[in-house]
Amino acid sequence: MSWLIDLYHWFVTTFPTLSMALGLFLFPLLPLIIAVALYVWWERKVIGWMHVRMGPNKIGPLGLAQTFADVFKLLLKEVIYPANANKKLFLLAPLWALIPAFAAWAVVPIGPHVAWSDANAGLLFLLAMTSMGVYGIILAGWASNSRYAMLGAMRAAAQTISYEIAMGFSLVSVLVLAGSLNLSDIVAAQAGSKGILDWFLVPLLPMAVIYFVSGVAETNRAPFDVAEGESEIVAGFHVEYSGAPFAVFFLTEYANMILISFLAPVLFLGGWLSPFPASWGFLGAPSWVWLAIKAFFFATAFVWFRASFPRYRYDQIMRLGWKVFIPITIVWVFVAGCMKYFGWVTTGA
Repeated sequence: MSWLIDLYHWFVTTFPTLSMALGLFLFPLLPLIIAVALYVWWERKVIGWMHVRMGPNKIGPLGLAQTFADVFKLLLKEVIYPANANKKLFLLAPLWALIPAFAAWAVVPIGPHVAWSDANAGLLFLLAMTSMGVYGIILAGWASNSRYAMLGAMRAAAQTISYEIAMGFSLVSVLVLAGSLNLSDIVAAQAGSKGILDWFLVPLLPMAVIYFVSGVAETNRAPFDVAEGESEIVAGFHVEYSGAPFAVFFLTEYANMILISFLAPVLFLGGWLSPFPASWGFLGAPSWVWLAIKAFFFATAFVWFRASFPRYRYDQIMRLGWKVFIPITIVWVFVAGCMKYFGWVTTGA
């Protein structure tokens, strides 16, 4: 075994750039790609159960290989370019949407200060990365040289930007109570002897609801998927995409959904903290397992929404964002400041 360790140290010291690139791919990215594939399988299974259908059940045990088969199918398909499209921007747009979605995971912790980058301004970095994805949407619509794609891009971009404002204000209320932009410190601020009552979900319940609903809208998921209203604008900003570029947009959407599902418990549900008292032994001990369970609940909620609610009209979506969510978040930031100033909410163990 020692020779393997020596080989590892030699490779890292001899090829530092290559080893960093391989590390970036193998550790954070490869598990995320596999998680996206399994999430798609879970979505199809849950919707199948809710609609009294079988869902994937042929390829692999329980249909587990169905999503991977779909990935290979997309990768092997021909990439068709519109006749007058800007080819460079046409190919750049999916990457511009994908890279920020993956980069945001660099500051997401799975334990106390256990993250790829335990940045003190992690929350600010998250806001910056999630707001960059809208450029990929705009580029995809414009570079396709299609009025349907451009209309879908404008609608998706307006919707994304609108709900980013509400999401940003909900994060400000978390920042006010935690007193830190570091995500590990935010989780630590929710620790205490009262268990669930110490979590930010209790004083910031409206913000938690607005954050998750805004996350659903920002990822253009049902019932907010007007960018893909088949009866109106075909498939939205990526209507002209096929093969691997379309698969990249598909991967980006689901990576963002998983990101929202992990951030919701980190910000409002105590992250890896247990809902049970510490006296309960291993059930009361903090663990990444609790974070995974909470994230799984929110990820399933995305699927539940899709299977249950009809699509909103576009004017209803914009009215909800600008006339309901944003005013509530602005007021609750002030309420959170009062909670912190007058000591109505205690933070930390």
